[in-house]
Amino acid sequence: MLAVPDAPIAAEWYKKALGGRDLWTLGSVMGWEIESAPSVLHEPTNSGFDSLITLGTTTGSVEVFIDDPDAFVSRAVAAGAEGSRDEMPDHPPPWGIHREGGFHDRFGHNWLVADKSPLERFPR
Repeated sequence: MLAVPDAPIAAEWYKKALGGRDLWTLGSVMGWEIESAPSVLHEPTNSGFDSLITLGTTTGSVEVFIDDPDAFVSRAVAAGAEGSRDEMPDHPPPWGIHREGGFHDRFGHNWLVADKSPLERFPR
């Protein structure tokens, strides 16, 4: 679940930037998905749940593993995310080459975007 100041505006941006798709809406709370992964956008509730813009910092990262991380990051940056489409380095972990980059979206969330290589089981 991502806290956003205005769920409908955030949903429109995520559709454009990440290829998101609406699943359902209650106005201030919306179900959506990217790359077939469901999630929720939720406006602050005055109960200790606030947007990162209000907090002035990020408290975690959203990490997604997809087939084409380069295109995903490029689309987000083209839509106004803070990052670079050119920063998608290869990392050499024990399981093989792993491509990962990222960006900060318009709502303060930090995204790490990688290929699916780390999802294979590591031999014991």
